[in-house]
Amino acid sequence: MTAATARTVANVAVASAGVAAAYVVITTPPLRRLALGLVEVWLGATVPVYLVRQARQAWVESGRAPRLGSRQAA
Repeated sequence: MTAATARTVANVAVASAGVAAAYVVITTPPLRRLALGLVEVWLGATVPVYLVRQARQAWVESGRAPRLGSRQAA
């Protein structure tokens, strides 16, 4: 078996396992509730951090002076 064939077989096996796991989670109400709760926590933690980083980057790129009381030198 060549490396490319082995990689393809492994990818198909992983994809099949993912589809089977998704089916079980979607069709089992307690697992579905758990998954949706975890998605809410993940989005609640990552989206605000992303927005703060983007706002900070935009502030720096705008070339504006640091805020008063900032410890950074101008």
